[in-house]
Amino acid sequence: MRSEKVMYFTPREEEFAQLLMDIGLKRNVAKVLIYLANTTDATSRDIERGTDLRQPEVSIAMRTLKENGWIESRESKAESKGRPVKIYTLSRPIEEIMDIIEKEKRKEVETQLDLIHKVRDYISV
Repeated sequence: MRSEKVMYFTPREEEFAQLLMDIGLKRNVAKVLIYLANTTDATSRDIERGTDLRQPEVSIAMRTLKENGWIESRESKAESKGRPVKIYTLSRPIEEIMDIIEKEKRKEVETQLDLIHKVRDYISV
């Protein structure tokens, strides 16, 4: 039997995940993003164990992160026979990803405020 080191969320990382969820990220995306921000690289299985997410939840999160251009993946030959294992890493620092999220949220707020101003224009007519 081989020994593996499994990383788990600290209370601080749980709080970080909750903050990301509060600003609109989905739970699984927030947890995977934080997990990858705290490790150099990880397999899907590592992420499942460390975030306490199921395989389909990790896959959905990875798809979202990949669409945003926030992760990269490479394949590594499996230790035994079978399919190669995908290894994931963040494609940019977490600070840069947070800048992107902030920019998107500011744009959403501006759009909502513009709509409120238009509604007010209808009221005052």
